Amino acid sequence: MNPRFATDVITFYHPGFWAVESAEEVRERALLDARGFWERVMDTLAATEVTGIELTFAPGDVDSALRAFGGAGAFRHELAARGLEVVSAFIADSDAPDWRRGDNLPEIVADAERRAAFLAEAGGELLVTGLPMRTTYGTRPPFFVDAAYMTRMADIAHAVGEAVSRYGVKLAFHTESNSTLWYERDIDLFMTLTDPRYVWLCPDSCHIALGGGDPVSVARRHAPRIALAHWKDAVAPIDVHLTVDDTVYAQQQPYMAELGTGMVDWQGWADAMSRTPGADTVLIELDEAADPVSALRAGTAVARRALAA
Repeated sequence: MNPRFATDVITFYHPGFWAVESAEEVRERALLDARGFWERVMDTLAATEVTGIELTFAPGDVDSALRAFGGAGAFRHELAARGLEVVSAFIADSDAPDWRRGDNLPEIVADAERRAAFLAEAGGELLVTGLPMRTTYGTRPPFFVDAAYMTRMADIAHAVGEAVSRYGVKLAFHTESNSTLWYERDIDLFMTLTDPRYVWLCPDSCHIALGGGDPVSVARRHAPRIALAHWKDAVAPIDVHLTVDDTVYAQQQPYMAELGTGMVDWQGWADAMSRTPGADTVLIELDEAADPVSALRAGTAVARRALAA
């Protein structure tokens, strides 16, 4: 198996990579010079084995690429000139209409269609999103992830999945920590309620492990519907109830690790991935690497060994 390797643009968000002091400075710099941001990301990737990218929230988002190059076609041309290509685009919950509102389905669909149109022209085929976050444990009134909630989410997913399919794009759901698609039970319930023709899965090995789940078991159960996976390691399951607010992603960070330094069974994961529709892509996810080239080389080496075994 000789897949293409890819990574999320978040890999390049570390302040040290840009010689600045904070994430805010990284965003400000990219806003002032979107083209310079993207050209450095592309040129750095060209020095690795990684040839695919997943766009994400700002500054490595769809709107930033449009500001930098004027259109999806021009963005695709710049990537191709360096031997690179778009794999997918991730919709962060902070950057899209809220699925919990219940009265904004046309807005949700229109937002997804806009991204799907960009992806199709840029050469990508996957729109990755997640379900809304849980609330902090103990919050009153309590919020339950029950059958009624998942049925509403499935209805929205069907509408979005059908809409983006018209652009030749698949909708895949990411298993984010502390979201309503985190625990193995969440994943099984949501996948049971959704139509496999329109709704796909993007399991994240790290996040599933952080929820006390078995990433390999999840991957094996849902192999026919895995369009893409995020390869990421975890130190240990999260053993406390985190405060679910704007800081939750920073709170989760200490539980995450580079590939091969944590608890994920990479041989089992690689074997399960080889049996999926997304087998031709290995997306190495590294949250904010100070030295992206070294980190990506190390990550691809771990993945290659697991695939070979």
